[in-house]
Amino acid sequence: MEVALAWETKLDRLAETAVKVGLGLARGQELVMTAPLESLPLVRRITDYAYRAGASLVSTLFTDDEATLSRYRFASDESFDLAAVWLQDGLANAYRKGAARLAITGADPALLAGQDAKKVSRANVAFSKASRPAMELITRHEINWTIVAAATPAWAKLVFPGLPEDAAMARLWEAIFRTTRIDVPDPVAEWRAHGAQLQSRVKLLNDRRFAALRYQGPGTDLTIGLADGHLWCGGGSTAKNGIAGFPNMPTEEVFTTPHKDRVDGTVTSTKPLSYQGTLIDGIRVEFQGGRVTRTAAKQGEAILKSMLATDEGACRLGEVALVPHSSPIAQSGLLFWNTLFDENAASHIALGQAYSTCLIDSEGLSDAELSARGANESLIHVDWMIGSGELNVDGLKADGASVPLMRRGEWA
Repeated sequence: MEVALAWETKLDRLAETAVKVGLGLARGQELVMTAPLESLPLVRRITDYAYRAGASLVSTLFTDDEATLSRYRFASDESFDLAAVWLQDGLANAYRKGAARLAITGADPALLAGQDAKKVSRANVAFSKASRPAMELITRHEINWTIVAAATPAWAKLVFPGLPEDAAMARLWEAIFRTTRIDVPDPVAEWRAHGAQLQSRVKLLNDRRFAALRYQGPGTDLTIGLADGHLWCGGGSTAKNGIAGFPNMPTEEVFTTPHKDRVDGTVTSTKPLSYQGTLIDGIRVEFQGGRVTRTAAKQGEAILKSMLATDEGACRLGEVALVPHSSPIAQSGLLFWNTLFDENAASHIALGQAYSTCLIDSEGLSDAELSARGANESLIHVDWMIGSGELNVDGLKADGASVPLMRRGEWA
């Protein structure tokens, strides 16, 4: 009979897998880590494994929800147009010099839900502008990077509102361990097998060379043209520094770059979106010629509209991803209120910046050349979920022929 693993053992395995599989950290490489204060036990274990793997230096930047709220309670109005440019410049410089990046997610998804929407939007824009140099290195996959999760009290309370804090934390940790494939005898081997399975789906899609995808489901009738020379990705990747890893843990998606000017129709979200400490739910938008022309949301509509107004590219798509409804995260029945998990429970699209790595022969192309092939440019990249057990997806060939890809949320 299989003996249940202790929490400490699973946490240790998560740290080991994040370093060995998620990052593929190289000997002599620096690691920059960002994390909420409550994730300190995981941070310490990741730091241990990073140094065991030969890291030259591990530097961690902590975030604190209470300190974030202090700004909204007491800061002057002009504070919300500022960001720590010096810090973001330092991160970009570290990445240029070869540092790897690991982010631990777990902050309160609803932290700023009760704050002034205009101040939230201004602060987000200021941060997006300041972090642009660092984020460009990440979206171009110049470095190896990964994101993992740690349970925190505020997040656990949102996922399991009817449970005491200790019980909610225990349930959330178990969900994290299960969906990140940690509670198995050999997580590293499990991840490699999972990556190979996703790669087989990537190969199929790349071989088919669809010109567009059509989505049909409740509240959704959307056609997304794919970028010229698009490339499907998923199941791990190799960064331009030659290091292979999994940028997201968990991951269940295959994804590519849509054409920013070839999106038409209406689409409705199937899960709430947690965006920069605010919640947006019941999203419904209409696209014409690639651009969002109408938008509505049952909750957080003001935040959604301010997000779309960030810049010209914010109202166009930068990513399209397919995820089967049978993914372990969807089958858990949980709403995580966290994009890392919820985007891997359902097919999704992303507004904003495109990944140039999802284009064939994109190395060395200028911004204008990338744009000519359909890649979008923006300060933001925001994923939101449109998949469900009722969604059908067809691949459209250049000659107009239609091929079933998904039926009722599952691969056809």
